[in-house]
Amino acid sequence: MISISFEKFSDQHCEKSALALFCDGANFIHDEYYQQLNNLLQGRLEKAVSMQEFNGVTGQSLQLIAPTDSIAQLHLIGCGAKDKSTVSDIIRLQHAGSDAFQALRETKIKNAKAYFIIPQTLAEQSAPIALGARLKAYNFSLYQSDKKEIYPQEISILLPQNASLTQIEAQWAEFEALSEGVYLARNLVSEPANVLYPESFRARIEALEPLGLEIDVLDRAAMASLGFGALLGVAQGSNKPPYTVIIRYQGATDKDEAPLAFIGKGVTFDSGGISIKPAAGMEDMKTDMGGAAAVVGLMSVLARRKAKINAIGVVGLVENMVSGDAQRPGDVVKSYSGQTIEVQNTDAEGRLVLADLLSYTKDKYAPSLMVNLATLTGAIVVALGTDYAGLFSNDSTLSTELKQAGEKAGEKLWPMPMGESYNRRIDSDIADMKNIGGRPGSSILAAEFLKRFVGDTSWAHLDIAGTAWCDKAGPCIPKGASGFGVQLLNQFVADREH
Repeated sequence: MISISFEKFSDQHCEKSALALFCDGANFIHDEYYQQLNNLLQGRLEKAVSMQEFNGVTGQSLQLIAPTDSIAQLHLIGCGAKDKSTVSDIIRLQHAGSDAFQALRETKIKNAKAYFIIPQTLAEQSAPIALGARLKAYNFSLYQSDKKEIYPQEISILLPQNASLTQIEAQWAEFEALSEGVYLARNLVSEPANVLYPESFRARIEALEPLGLEIDVLDRAAMASLGFGALLGVAQGSNKPPYTVIIRYQGATDKDEAPLAFIGKGVTFDSGGISIKPAAGMEDMKTDMGGAAAVVGLMSVLARRKAKINAIGVVGLVENMVSGDAQRPGDVVKSYSGQTIEVQNTDAEGRLVLADLLSYTKDKYAPSLMVNLATLTGAIVVALGTDYAGLFSNDSTLSTELKQAGEKAGEKLWPMPMGESYNRRIDSDIADMKNIGGRPGSSILAAEFLKRFVGDTSWAHLDIAGTAWCDKAGPCIPKGASGFGVQLLNQFVADREH
């Protein structure tokens, strides 16, 4: 993870340096740092700006390599708002920080110190710029024998002389906590299933206790005693024992205040069970615990930044495998809630795991609301692609709050319909319900299934199957695990703190 520091700008920073100067729209030409660098370059910077029609808006950049003997590289990075832009200021600045880091990395000059120069107009907003660089720098190379060194490994954020370092460093502390949580979620999703399985996942969660989190674990015997028949049915085909892990954080002044509950699907590998998946692409099923990873990442952020709320994270950790003991299509299981389920397809397993978690969390902890995250259906990818996660809810106010939080955080949600006509399609002839109801509207049917386990509790289901893993890099996101959900839910919590 690259290190970030903040200091005041001085002329010595132009010695043996790689610089990224942030330009807040077209008025950047009047900025003192631009004028200072242009004078140092004897007007060549102004000429380059004119020739390349650089006007300082987000997405624009200008590059000069070795413009002087002391400056190894100089980049102008646009971060001004575009006309009719719907991107929030924080996201716009994160993208600029991401662009700056990528520009410095691509030139591969390693013998210079890296600096981000922040103009007066952006001084109080430098923390999200630093976050964008930190998120873009993520790299999972744990199993590569020839690891590629990431450059730059250290970035100093250079601020105007009148900027308040104390205030800005306090802002960065919260963004740094957020980056730690995103990195944690990305690392968990990136790990192969022979390394990250229910027991090792549980151990990684327990290692977070020093942050101030309380961790409780339900093993197979405890879950059997409680009646977790739906979750244990999924787990019975694997020789890896399953676990439910409860993560508690108490930050509210009133310790008895009802917590916000976040529930995650943690299927560490999903073969599909006897309803086995095609071989092509099955390796991606190590990511089927993306919902649990997001919940764990979020809980670590709340503890690190000392959020002023009570929260609980609940994750169900299982493998869905094929064996002589595996659950069969047609089996009937009894859930914790007492409702029975006809398992018509063993590859619709995530909803079985969540069914027990949702009803148990509701009964045990009486939360003010529940939000579950899961890489639940391929159908949501067909419907929304990879830009949006599906949002299903029984509470329009909660749905609106989550959607708005996603827009602020750059992790977008799209509200999806629900209704009685969908719900009737999962009625079973021999049990209370079945776990599938046909291909049409299958993401909605999965949400209707989950809704049967939440009672009157305010609830939302986020289907993140299209957003948890990226086939190509984007702003602030490398190719691979995105950590989707951590920033969104942290913003959702922050909005409720104020």
